Amino acid sequence: MSKKEIFKSHHDLDLWKKSIDLVTEIYDATKLLPNDEKFSLTNQLRRAAISVPSNIAEGAARQSSKEFIRFLYISMGSLSELETQIIICENLNYLTNTDHLQNFIVDLKKMTNGLITYLKTRNKTE
Repeated sequence: MSKKEIFKSHHDLDLWKKSIDLVTEIYDATKLLPNDEKFSLTNQLRRAAISVPSNIAEGAARQSSKEFIRFLYISMGSLSELETQIIICENLNYLTNTDHLQNFIVDLKKMTNGLITYLKTRNKTE
């Protein structure tokens, strides 16, 4: 069965929807960072956050599950990058109480791993 038969669009994926919510959360959080971080940490956090749903969408538009999985791994890398940047912001006392953001990222990683596992399993049965 092809990847296209699993869902119609990335818009149908809870993973994509939740990652869009993460972007909003990160934009809200980065408003709290000092102005002198506008072109460094603020920019990095926002770019990493945007990368997550963007790679999910791009992978979902590809022709095969194998390609989709590759983009899901890229999205996972962006989540790890974001996680690291949030820790840096916390260590610099730019952000406090980041548990919500960290838990959000953990949930997205679990969802991403679940979809990767599902797609790999489907590939073996095709």
